[in-house]
Amino acid sequence: MDERFTKVGDVELCYETFGDPGDPAMLLVMGLGTQMIGWHEDFCRSLVDRGFFVIRYDNRDSGRSTHFESVRPPTPGQLLSRRIRRPAYTLTDMANDAAGLLEALEIEAAHVVGASMGGMIAQTLAAQHPERVQSLTSIMSNTGSRMSGQASMRLWPYFLRRPQAGKEAFVRRIVTVFHAIGSPGFPKDDAWLRGMAELSFDRGADAASTARQLGGILASGNRTVNLRRIAAPTLVVHGKADRLVRPSGGRATARAIPGARLLLIEGMGHDLPRGAWPRIIDAIVENAARAGQRDTARAA
Repeated sequence: MDERFTKVGDVELCYETFGDPGDPAMLLVMGLGTQMIGWHEDFCRSLVDRGFFVIRYDNRDSGRSTHFESVRPPTPGQLLSRRIRRPAYTLTDMANDAAGLLEALEIEAAHVVGASMGGMIAQTLAAQHPERVQSLTSIMSNTGSRMSGQASMRLWPYFLRRPQAGKEAFVRRIVTVFHAIGSPGFPKDDAWLRGMAELSFDRGADAASTARQLGGILASGNRTVNLRRIAAPTLVVHGKADRLVRPSGGRATARAIPGARLLLIEGMGHDLPRGAWPRIIDAIVENAARAGQRDTARAA
């Protein structure tokens, strides 16, 4: 890995780039408790092959970016009740991080792709910093409404149970969680998953950080009204077999964002299975092209 660091306000962000900086920029934003390495290198290089300069980064409280260790995480009771009195930060703060990273890299605007919580951050970035977003792709995410995109109750114990200490226990837990939430319609890549989990532990895994991120999501509430402000060409991708963020979350997101296109993938759960990459990458590239078509129409 070619890790680099930049300061955005009081937060230091760790990031990595792929491809030619002269190509159109594509910013990849990962989800809850998952480091930037959740974006498979082959996925990133496939986007490079399609003509993009790709940036992936660790969100705050993830990987090698700044952790908010001085802030006590929400308790399981607070998370279940959604009563987060003093969140360490919100999705707006995390979107500001993304905007600041682009500024630090001297990138005026990028095509932004977010998965799960990363989709929420990408949506917020597009709504609050429209000048920074050429196109938006929101994958397996939702609007923050309690009426759609809610997890199966059977999955809550995986996220509320106190994790065991140690690297092997951490790796075993990650593999178990992704088996529970992953794609039943596609082959599993357990070798990559285990390797990603091992590297995540070495780079800085912290259960309290995940709880703080979840608290920030819940404290941000229902974002539907803000989503209606998004003007960037938008693609919404969701797996029909997603048990963590049910497909209703993707449908609600597509309804909320003007002109959004919805791609539902049979057999896909709450992960990015290699077997679905061709459809996802083709759709991302097609959506990015819509931004160019919009700009040409405006110029005319």
